[in-house]
Amino acid sequence: MKKIIIPIFSALLFSTSMDAKVSAIVIEKEIINTNVTPQVVIEKYIDALGGRSKLSAVKSTVSEDVIYAQGIEITSVTKKMGNKFRSVQNVMGKEIMSVFDGEKGYSTQTGQRVDFTSEKIAELKKGKTIDALGFDASKYTSAVETLEGKEYNVLISNGTKLYFDVSTGLLYKTVNAQSSALIKSYITVDGMKFPEVIEAEGGGQKVVIKTSKVTLNTDISDNDFK
Repeated sequence: MKKIIIPIFSALLFSTSMDAKVSAIVIEKEIINTNVTPQVVIEKYIDALGGRSKLSAVKSTVSEDVIYAQGIEITSVTKKMGNKFRSVQNVMGKEIMSVFDGEKGYSTQTGQRVDFTSEKIAELKKGKTIDALGFDASKYTSAVETLEGKEYNVLISNGTKLYFDVSTGLLYKTVNAQSSALIKSYITVDGMKFPEVIEAEGGGQKVVIKTSKVTLNTDISDNDFK
């Protein structure tokens, strides 16, 4: 079986890229100076998702997804609580799992366990139940770009670009040297929006992630992240 890259979209589906090296992605664009600050873009995004008050009240999430990669259908369930998560994918009868308990974590595949590096742990500790609440405006610069004839507010940090729809405030696309992800649609759960269909590309592979269900504030405890 070919190696399948399964991206974990955390703390911004955006700061965590797929584990692959890919060729540079060329995008037609026009960069324009803007007075729209990163904080303004972030706050508009949070408002578009449902508002800071509603998002902050979410203590846990369970996302049920189907991932389509190289003609293979992969089922996935991800539990999150604060900066803790447990993601389990089933691929042709085999289980792939990633777990982080807030202090340490690991991934398992084909019977092998690999502990997360100290660098990865330091980044994961910054995670939030709702990824958008983890944005730090001080880490970004902002611009306005025209992409495929449409205007976007863009946040830029360490070679990663996040494209936010000027009209809706919602995140539309993320791009870096390793991968890209396009959010095709959102679903609404209890008055809050979550990505529904994501098209991602990296390492010469294309992946489609479809979220079928998001459950909020369910019965999750620390035991789920061991």
